[in-house]
Amino acid sequence: MTTTDTKQQPRRPGICCITDQGDNVNGAIPMVITDRPSELQGDIDICLLALPSFAHEQYLAALKDRLQHGVILGAMPGQGAFDLCARHVLGHEFCAASHLFATETLPWACRIVDYGQTVQVLGTKKEIDVVIVPAAVDSTRTQPDIMYGEMAGDDSMIEKQSHDSAVNVLKILQQMVGPLPKLHPVDNFLAVTLMSINSIGHPAISYAFYCHKDITIPFDEPPLFYQGANEYTGQVLSQLSDEVLEIGRVLKLRYPALDLSSLHHVRDWFLRSYGPDIGDKTNIYTMLMTNKGFCGLTHPMIPCVVPNEDDDAADAVCEAEGETKSTSIKYLPNFQSRYFIEDVPCGLVVTRGIAELAGVPTPFMDKVLIWCQECMGKEYLIPETGKLQGKDIMETRCPQRYGFNNLDDFMTQNRYYSNFHHKDAASDDIPPFSSPSASSCISLATSYSLCFPVGKMVH
Repeated sequence: MTTTDTKQQPRRPGICCITDQGDNVNGAIPMVITDRPSELQGDIDICLLALPSFAHEQYLAALKDRLQHGVILGAMPGQGAFDLCARHVLGHEFCAASHLFATETLPWACRIVDYGQTVQVLGTKKEIDVVIVPAAVDSTRTQPDIMYGEMAGDDSMIEKQSHDSAVNVLKILQQMVGPLPKLHPVDNFLAVTLMSINSIGHPAISYAFYCHKDITIPFDEPPLFYQGANEYTGQVLSQLSDEVLEIGRVLKLRYPALDLSSLHHVRDWFLRSYGPDIGDKTNIYTMLMTNKGFCGLTHPMIPCVVPNEDDDAADAVCEAEGETKSTSIKYLPNFQSRYFIEDVPCGLVVTRGIAELAGVPTPFMDKVLIWCQECMGKEYLIPETGKLQGKDIMETRCPQRYGFNNLDDFMTQNRYYSNFHHKDAASDDIPPFSSPSASSCISLATSYSLCFPVGKMVH
């Protein structure tokens, strides 16, 4: 956990961020680095979870007693129903009094170079979506009541105050990430959950690469993840994206007021997010191969020591520390990496759960999901019944895990459609806003490497 202070600090070198924009920066020095919330000074009024989704519940539970009433609380990225997780841990009343937000992806393609010292941004996205659900204006009412103008008499005033709150939160978030990517507000958490690019991209690319291979035979070196793609990879990504769009189409038919305008095909998402960084925009395959933000990234692998005289993977000793004259280091797929343990239970399974509630068949998604869960040694989807009733379903963030087995209940209780929108609050139209002068801002980061140019932090 890292706390940051919004007060002006003496200029000191912090974590170095090597950017793709040619302007390397040093972040602020963390004031506190701890795994004990009790060591944090004061209540937290800004909390940014820069964590894999599977860690959100653990951190929210640990910080529950330190989060200030009206906290700005969110995840970057917030894929896979972050709002359901927050309400499950913190309660509906607390969340109604808080400003909840989530981005649909990370602002950057980034990696750690030297832990605690240097991070590298391989590609800066040009624009990403963010959902901001402002706190209830009147503490005697629930947040959805305020957001959707259900208080009699003062609807326009309530909506304006909620809109202004969302704009202020948007400005804070834009200041934290810098000029790019531009944060584009969307209407609701459902839109962000369905537009979770990682939940489509990582499982799909992994499936396309490995599904016709013997995964027990080690590789001589870690294979390239994006640049190791082929035409079939593009087809898999496109088919999965088609099924997600079909979920959106069915939901719009059922709930005409639902705004899912931010839900795009993966092809259009790549163009929107990376645009000029893509050399060949012919199709999904060529975009994967020529995106400079993806250059050199490899599949997550486990190193193995393999006897030179017998390259049988069954004789491999995993998690090797070195090699000898009679052995060589090779690599096996790591199906316990974030690409699987985050993007499947907190991504693909969530989307599949929404499809199940909406009655939308997803045959290709099921095919990818069943392959992934078998590689992981998990059971989420029961192939024989086509239902998310596997023994490991409580490890996921699908609606069924939180007790939603009816679409109308899921949509109404989470207020995913309304007549009130703040998505027109473009970040370049944000009025001047001063961050709290004595705030305690907390950023939590594990496997994601982030560097903020301003602020005071704790990891």
